[in-house]
Amino acid sequence: ESYKVMLNGPAPWGFRLQGGKDFSMPLSISRLTPGGKAAQAGVGVGDWVLYIDGENTSSMTHIEAQNRIRACGDRLCLTLSR
Repeated sequence: ESYKVMLNGPAPWGFRLQGGKDFSMPLSISRLTPGGKAAQAGVGVGDWVLYIDGENTSSMTHIEAQNRIRACGDRLCLTLSR
């Protein structure tokens, strides 16, 4: 099932991404910083990133996703799936 998290910034957000269209893999969370913002919000390792700030990630490359997250500034809204 999918769920949304709203992380209040600024960065670091406390997670690392893997995958992307250029890797022929869905974007997912590969690592969490213990006690970091993402971990506190209930994000899990292996969760798929479906949307970044309302933008569908299915056609994003890894770099595009990273840049989208960087552009979020003080609030990052993610829609994820377990």
